[in-house]
Amino acid sequence: MRRNFTALAALLTLAASSLMAAHAQDVPRAAMPHRAELTRIAHATWGLDAPVPLFAAQIQQESAWNPEAKSGVGAAGMAQFMPATAQWWCALNKLSATECQPRNPVWSLRALVGYDQWLIQRVRGESEFDRSWAMLRSYNGGLGHWQKEAALVRPALRHAAIDQACGRASRSAVHCFENLGYPDRILNRYQPRYSSWGRVVVAT
Repeated sequence: MRRNFTALAALLTLAASSLMAAHAQDVPRAAMPHRAELTRIAHATWGLDAPVPLFAAQIQQESAWNPEAKSGVGAAGMAQFMPATAQWWCALNKLSATECQPRNPVWSLRALVGYDQWLIQRVRGESEFDRSWAMLRSYNGGLGHWQKEAALVRPALRHAAIDQACGRASRSAVHCFENLGYPDRILNRYQPRYSSWGRVVVAT
């Protein structure tokens, strides 16, 4: 019996290693120069248990790790902050105009990780996964919209219940497809690719 258990454990370890290796091959080459800095910033902001793979996945979704990325509506840098959001974030953190640099990779990493922390303190959810889902929806489409939708379904704390209220408050329903797809891509599609970077936020 013990031999069978040992063999099973060895197989599971091998399978997990193979899966992690497969995911690691999916990490873009452009991400690697930023791994150490992102990890340092995440640990300094969120603590040593910070979900670094989530932040990495979010950067991949936002800009594919391109510091010069610019959207059609004016969002800039790896974190894709809109000009007004960048100005607000810099004012909140008492940064001067010369220190407000959305196209600077380090600035973008700090801003994304810091803004995520600011948001997750203002959303609710039954689990870390639900709160992270709400945080990402708020990053993508605005905290105010999410809060108004969440208010329609209290006391529901699962993200799926709040998602069903998308388009029923102040947000136009035409934006729901993108806003609901944003956390799904980050948490479920991209985050596993960065599993070797730290703790992954999983659904419970």
